[in-house]
Amino acid sequence: MATLRHSFIAGVGHYVPSRVVKNVELESMMNTSDAWIQERTGIQERRWFEEGKDTTANMGAHAARKALAMAGVGPDDVQLIVFATLSPDYFFPGSGVLLQRELGMTNNAPALDVRNQCSGFIYGLSVADQFVRTGMYDTVLVVGSEIHSSGLDKSPEGRGVSVIFGDGAGAVVLRPSPGEGQGILSTHLHAQGEFAEELIVKEPGSNRDNRVQHILESRADLYPYMNGQNVFKHAVVRFPQVIKEALDQNGYQPTDIDLLIPHQANLRITQYVQQKMGLSDDKVFSNIQRYGNTTAASVPIALSEAVQEGRIKRGNLVCLAAFGSGFTWASALLKF
Repeated sequence: MATLRHSFIAGVGHYVPSRVVKNVELESMMNTSDAWIQERTGIQERRWFEEGKDTTANMGAHAARKALAMAGVGPDDVQLIVFATLSPDYFFPGSGVLLQRELGMTNNAPALDVRNQCSGFIYGLSVADQFVRTGMYDTVLVVGSEIHSSGLDKSPEGRGVSVIFGDGAGAVVLRPSPGEGQGILSTHLHAQGEFAEELIVKEPGSNRDNRVQHILESRADLYPYMNGQNVFKHAVVRFPQVIKEALDQNGYQPTDIDLLIPHQANLRITQYVQQKMGLSDDKVFSNIQRYGNTTAASVPIALSEAVQEGRIKRGNLVCLAAFGSGFTWASALLKF
């Protein structure tokens, strides 16, 4: 029986738009305040895309080029693209093929799009990991990229959701692990569809006789809806569960973690999880203060920044975790 190999993260990279939107800029737009936003979310600013300059695919490409350079491989070395986003450039085709075009790839490598919202990157990482583990591919590019700002209700009615989200992209390159004990140790994926409507963008949906007319008559359903209290209640349970699941499977304790990188949903959720897991400040990475919630991009952006800042070094035990719409939640434990 063949022994499965490990995959490891050979390269990381991220990109955020140049436009910085501080809380004060939203005050008159949404009848809110910097103090109100920071108290509820911890966010101080976020990035918004610039039309004509940034797209979901080309932001992903900017991040991917950095990850490829760190891994020491070129675009045509990539044998599979896994692209996680809830904000594709087109209704179809998916942004994975557009990323392939942006990178100038000529090898006809397959592109797979993943729609698991805030858990999308870890879901995509798990998919990529299986392909490398089984030996089907040696080089897989995983990207999370989002443009939220063009689809938010920027009125007082939408402020509870719209102040949270930002735009950006992150990427990793997976390769076969060069050594024993290095790489992705395990991934853990879960979903609970009974809560699908608690965090949702309902339109454009296909289950309408005339979907275009329905959109015109139900414009409010084009904007995100979130039952914030219910999301918080479930997130603070599922985050510790899925982190513990990863640790237990691999024989570790929370104190063994060198760095926890949670999905950047809300600083209050992260702080609750940190306290629940008994982790010190230096063992938890947060950048939501500067970028807001970038959904599928948040974990890879944070991972890339943590590497860039020297918070993660080779051999460190790193846990990635996410919770979001679906509800879906996931974790990945790795020796970086």
